Amino acid sequence: MNIRLIIALMLAWVVVPATQAQVQTTSELVGSWTGKINVMGTQLTLVLHLKQVDGNVVVSLDSPDQSAKGIPCYKDFLSDDSVALKVEMINAVYHARLADGKLNGIFTQRGMSFPLVLSRGVEQLPRPQTPVPPYPYNTQEVTFCNAPDGATLAGTLTLPQGFDTMKKGSAPVLLMVTGSGQQNRDEEIFDHKPFLVIADHLARHGIATLRYDDRATGASVGGEVKRATTQDFMCDAAAALQYLRSLNIFGKVGCMGHSEGATIAFMLAARQEADFIISLAGPGVKGDTLLAAQANRIMQLSGMPASTTVAALRQQQAVQQVPWMKWFIDYDPSDDIRQTHCPVFALNGDNDSQVISAQNLTAIRRLLPPSSMNLVKEYPSLNHLFQHSTTGLPTEYRQIEETISPEVLNDIAAWVSTVCK
Repeated sequence: MNIRLIIALMLAWVVVPATQAQVQTTSELVGSWTGKINVMGTQLTLVLHLKQVDGNVVVSLDSPDQSAKGIPCYKDFLSDDSVALKVEMINAVYHARLADGKLNGIFTQRGMSFPLVLSRGVEQLPRPQTPVPPYPYNTQEVTFCNAPDGATLAGTLTLPQGFDTMKKGSAPVLLMVTGSGQQNRDEEIFDHKPFLVIADHLARHGIATLRYDDRATGASVGGEVKRATTQDFMCDAAAALQYLRSLNIFGKVGCMGHSEGATIAFMLAARQEADFIISLAGPGVKGDTLLAAQANRIMQLSGMPASTTVAALRQQQAVQQVPWMKWFIDYDPSDDIRQTHCPVFALNGDNDSQVISAQNLTAIRRLLPPSSMNLVKEYPSLNHLFQHSTTGLPTEYRQIEETISPEVLNDIAAWVSTVCK
């Protein structure tokens, strides 16, 4: 059984419209149903949605552990106690019958079959670190523009606790830049909101932040996305730094990026646009080398031989056809890291299966110009999201209650306070 096949197929169809041929117009099964399949020891959550829409029942499938939602399903059969579905986009079928209040069935994909029992409702996982109002600090909804790219970015400016009593221009401010893919200002993923958690922690420790929705995402409008590369997203972040400086109310202005966002932080620092930067799981090697190592690590953790080479990766059709990917695999961050002379805090977890710490953090440490203000730190057992983890596989992210390690939060606040004295 090939878990990588299932993951790849599902991740390819995130947020697609649930259009389909209509068969039955009603069913007692209308609602949401949740269950898990066991693939080589890994539990994957699946959620089936049956919704009444304009007199018909529309069916879609979510795989929340893979952040895949709205996969359309075709109804071969639907009654008050049975369902037979085709999920053509991922070459899967599901047949089930209602018994004792549960849908008992078999999920089959490319010749592999898995028992799948679904219960009514949607699984709600606790997120104890997510802050809830009222907050002991003030926030402001703001917008700023990347005029050359036609993008208007919307975000949240969080002022630190006690800001009104601080000397003007004394509080540092940190711009937060998300990882790859269009994400909202909280970098929301798998029901976690890491940027919200970080912003809340920093506000309680005297540090302001600005986090924003990526272009054409959330409340942000405009800006090319389909053909955009990291270079384009860097221009959005540069506009954000310019906006923060234009307010004339803060002290030092820094940039914190996660994953691809860390690449952007180094690009901005090399251009002397940031007073300090924080690299959360940032790349330190060329894109094709990073992605090959990522694929091999995930295959190893999934019980498969590591067989991906840089040459094979570069020949993949998806790599060749996506402008962002073509730019990323050719980009080598070495020069930007070498030209970063502002203070840097680079951190990673040794359980990171996406940006391998031993490969990338080692390269960053070697390339950075010497400075007593720099801090390069590896954290045991933390994954790509800086959660305490067992394997580091992406399929764990959603199941872990912790959004981000408290040690990481404390270290970020302490380091920023030190370099901004």
